[in-house]
Amino acid sequence: MLGIVVTLVYGMSCGHVWAAEKPNPIVTIDMGDLAAIDIELYPDVAPNTVRNFIYLVEQGFYDGLTFHRVIPGFMIQGGDPKGNGTGGPGYSIKGEFSRNGFLNELKHERGVISMARTSDPNSAGSQFFIMVDSAPHLDGSYAAFGKVISGMEVVDKIVTAPRGFNDRPLQPQKMVSVTVQTFGVEYPDPEIIK
Repeated sequence: MLGIVVTLVYGMSCGHVWAAEKPNPIVTIDMGDLAAIDIELYPDVAPNTVRNFIYLVEQGFYDGLTFHRVIPGFMIQGGDPKGNGTGGPGYSIKGEFSRNGFLNELKHERGVISMARTSDPNSAGSQFFIMVDSAPHLDGSYAAFGKVISGMEVVDKIVTAPRGFNDRPLQPQKMVSVTVQTFGVEYPDPEIIK
């Protein structure tokens, strides 16, 4: 007991602080009857991308939207208010990936979430995709910013949904609600491009 007290006093007198780090934010995508997908976001990998995603989640932006594009062996894509791959929040953010001058070493492997965009590297807004398999050709070209920690079986069900034109599921794959747990950490609004 005395050793513990001495260690604590010594640690405090040396200026060391042993505080538990706050966990990374967790986003939960409630898919209704299909259950939920939990995604850990990585603010240390793509800070503004994470801030943007949290901002949109907290605004209720994703509630009721669908995964409008599903490609077996590749990914599922959602976050478009128009539901056809052309919509967004009315702004974009700078692409946080190496081919755009930002170090991001997160690989596009199974379970990783990344931002969708056009050919413009700074065109990501709200659309995102979740990998169902590895796609190294995307590494360094898209802003990966987190990974599924629970519910990959839900992602696997979504990606196998019967689909039609433009890989759109024949039955809507609806996100009933999307929420975020930040564990008391305040994330500022994202830096946006108008």
